[in-house]
Amino acid sequence: MDAVFRALADPVRRILLEELASQAGQTLYELCVRLISNHAIGMTRQGVSKHLAVLESAGLVRVEADGRYRRHHLCPEPLTLGVAGWIGTLALPLPPRQPERNEAEGPEP
Repeated sequence: MDAVFRALADPVRRILLEELASQAGQTLYELCVRLISNHAIGMTRQGVSKHLAVLESAGLVRVEADGRYRRHHLCPEPLTLGVAGWIGTLALPLPPRQPERNEAEGPEP
């Protein structure tokens, strides 16, 4: 799970995941174009490729060969099974809060 959080720590990698969620099977070129046109992020193909490698090593992206192209797909399992499950354990219901007493009301009986 640490690798997933490290991968999600970078805003460009989160944007890449959003782009893959909106359209699966994109090539490196297509992702570079989307970063520029949709998010005004100018980055070299090598830079985007390094970000994709981090996402792939965290298990968030799967790559498939398609002739000369490599198509990237979002793998949501580490998010839905790992991270969401962990966050769910932290989001246990809180005990009800006691209303705050106003000093003008005086001490409790």
